[in-house]
Amino acid sequence: MILLLFSTLLIIPALAGLGKVMENIFGTLFPDISGKIVSGIMGISILWTLISFFIPLNIYVEIITISLGLFYFFKEKLYLEFYKFTRKDFFLGVIASLIILFAGSFYPYILDHFGYYVPTIKWITEYGLIKGISNLDLILGQMSIWHIFQAGLSNFSDPFLRINSVLLIIYTLYIIERKSWIQLCALPIFLLFSQSPSPDLPVLIFSLIILNEILVGNKKAALLFAFSMFVFAIKPTMIWLPIVIFLYNIFILRANSKNLLFGGLILGLYFFKNIWTFGFPIFPVALVDLGFSWKPNPEVLKISSQYAIMKTYDMQYSYEEIQKFSAIDYIKNWFFLKGIKSIINILFILSLISFSLFAWIRKRKLITLICISLLIKSILVLMFSAQYRFFIDVFFVIFFILFYEYFDKKKSIIVFSTLSILFISLLSFPSLIQQAIPSFKLGNFMTGFKQKQLYQPSVYQYSKFDHLKVGNLPFNVSKNYPYNFDTPLPAISQSFIYDDINAGIFPQLIDKNDINKGFIWKRMTSEEKREAETVINTIENVDK
Repeated sequence: MILLLFSTLLIIPALAGLGKVMENIFGTLFPDISGKIVSGIMGISILWTLISFFIPLNIYVEIITISLGLFYFFKEKLYLEFYKFTRKDFFLGVIASLIILFAGSFYPYILDHFGYYVPTIKWITEYGLIKGISNLDLILGQMSIWHIFQAGLSNFSDPFLRINSVLLIIYTLYIIERKSWIQLCALPIFLLFSQSPSPDLPVLIFSLIILNEILVGNKKAALLFAFSMFVFAIKPTMIWLPIVIFLYNIFILRANSKNLLFGGLILGLYFFKNIWTFGFPIFPVALVDLGFSWKPNPEVLKISSQYAIMKTYDMQYSYEEIQKFSAIDYIKNWFFLKGIKSIINILFILSLISFSLFAWIRKRKLITLICISLLIKSILVLMFSAQYRFFIDVFFVIFFILFYEYFDKKKSIIVFSTLSILFISLLSFPSLIQQAIPSFKLGNFMTGFKQKQLYQPSVYQYSKFDHLKVGNLPFNVSKNYPYNFDTPLPAISQSFIYDDINAGIFPQLIDKNDINKGFIWKRMTSEEKREAETVINTIENVDK
């Protein structure tokens, strides 16, 4: 917790300084110190994405960036911005920040932290963006811009990967400066995302910030659209946001098409990044096949697609069973899954219906545009993979719109205080949620409070792995554990090894002497099949 505080005191001023540079070039999205910090996050994320095509985001890149940010922070005397807070607001910010730092110091428990977030960050810091890396481990093809941002700060500023905790403190600054008190109600829920660099948190926070800006009449058309595209680039399931900002620009601001240029460039960078790492413009959808040699094997993509369909039904049905569903079964079985996800699915549909009625009754153009955008996003999610984590943002948006005028500062602080006690209790004593909601599987991976976290955030270490080889690819695989968060690179998850071998293929280096040239897949020769059998035997013998 103490070390996380030091990281925060280093990162926030640096981001503010970089945001000032960004504002000098592109203008100000919204005023005050939080506006500069948010501009700094977007600017440095885009810059680092461009840089990572050529070099890794190592300690030298981080030192130069942090030094530049701190230089402008003090040169422009941005520290004076903090003196604008009233005593009461300053006290509220300190209390909220201490709660965030404490919550962020717990052990990570989101499984993607170990199988996706940390491996992605390691690749970016050690190698940068690698062409065709999805052939090595399909999930790595995503390479979220948020993980590029975290990677650039992970060498010394934030070695514990708690950028989401820092973001929550920045979010607190925004809430206080913009007097958007209703957003305090969501802050305690977001504490559940503070231990890992989950891209779910930034897209939720940034979407609520942009939503608030258009509700208060922000007319910065170009920056609003650019920032909405930045959110989409972090997580494309947020497609409703650029849609609503696009409609907002056309029907309310009457902005011209040149205001779409900056956002269009960000979208183009997102597509190019995905093509470079995955072979297709949008991960993990194999649409718009441009024929690149490093695109993943069709059989592996088919297995991934089938897995996504099973995840829609919380893995409670096999793919073969789902294929036999009638049209009614598809809907009925989704609504009546065992456990809490059934409740979430039902609430999701009821929320959409309620919000649609609300928009029809209010007949306000902006609310109607928001409703249309949410409906488009929801239809797309239901078509591809209706997992609750892909539509969780809809609940926050609907709550924000419905109760925007109801929650004043006093009511919001009461809700914030109550929910903070609740969620800190759940993190500290996870048996509470394990007993109350046994179907909430993530609760089983929470470990509770450990005294050492008061000094530094809790992290896991698991340095057990085997060094193996198939064809021209030497690689590592974790022993008796499905994820490779602590395994030296290049590392492949056990599940993808099985998928590749079952498909009769295996990833190979484009240049056997240079990993930076990237990966492709190849049909295995007889010799490589024997090597693959050795790999399987090694994994299975260790597991036994």
